[in-house]
Amino acid sequence: MNKIQIVGGSGFVGSFLIKELQDYKVHNLDKNPSPFFDNITVNGDIRNLDEIKIHKDTKSVVLLAAEHRDDVSPTSLYYDVNVQGTKNVLEAMDNAGVKNIIFTSSVAIYGLNKSNPDENHPEDPFNHYGKSKWQAELAIKEWYDNDSKGKSVTIIRPTVIFGERNRGNVYNLLKQISSGKFMMIGKGQNKKSMAYVGNIVALIKNKLENIESGFHIFNYADKPDFSMVELTQKIEEKMKIKLPSIKIPYLLGMIGGYCFDLISLLSGKKFSISSVRVQKFCATTQFDASKVHSVFNSPYTLEEGLNKT
Repeated sequence: MNKIQIVGGSGFVGSFLIKELQDYKVHNLDKNPSPFFDNITVNGDIRNLDEIKIHKDTKSVVLLAAEHRDDVSPTSLYYDVNVQGTKNVLEAMDNAGVKNIIFTSSVAIYGLNKSNPDENHPEDPFNHYGKSKWQAELAIKEWYDNDSKGKSVTIIRPTVIFGERNRGNVYNLLKQISSGKFMMIGKGQNKKSMAYVGNIVALIKNKLENIESGFHIFNYADKPDFSMVELTQKIEEKMKIKLPSIKIPYLLGMIGGYCFDLISLLSGKKFSISSVRVQKFCATTQFDASKVHSVFNSPYTLEEGLNKT
């Protein structure tokens, strides 16, 4: 009964997780081949119930699959994958008699510029990604409430995840800073919670090894929370470079973001700069993760994670 079904394990977090689960018999279902673990990967799209194969002797499902980029088009994909795809996985679990699920949601369900929300904070997503993740959580809650006997649900709401080989927002920030061309947009006093991938997969493994019946929700962020100024200073010190002290006003940054939006719309090309990314960069995205840290000891500090990255 140590068989684990990972759904969406070919990506960044999934690849780290499979490596962490060497003592388990792991199966991976993903629409893309795995760059590291293709021998245990079956191709399947969670939008199609018939393509979701879960073995009847599976102990737990880890649902990582999601549409999460800022520029997904059409926006209906967020709901087709993140909501209907989740419902399909739950139905496949029922068909296989599996009662344990770990689901990676997102702090995006809280929205931007909230005051350090904990797990009881009202949801207020500002984009389609956050809205679709919240709807996926509601679908899981309905599945649990319909027949909770023997079921274990763990929902993890991580903040932005970074680490080696990732090409997301933190990587882009590191790349811009290392080029020496980075300039701060806004005052840079907004706080940012971040999560190192090594700690996320360690938490998932911990919850697989310590299954508790019931419905459990955890924010995840590594502490302390750096302001953008503090974060860039840490990176400057590590890379031994000095950045320009010029700060671009927020309004000017947003105008630039809208210009890139227009160019992208007309040309069909996607750019690393957009109005949404400027908005997120300048927002306070700080989250209370005291609940998870009261029951789980992260193996890496935030600074160790940044150094590894």
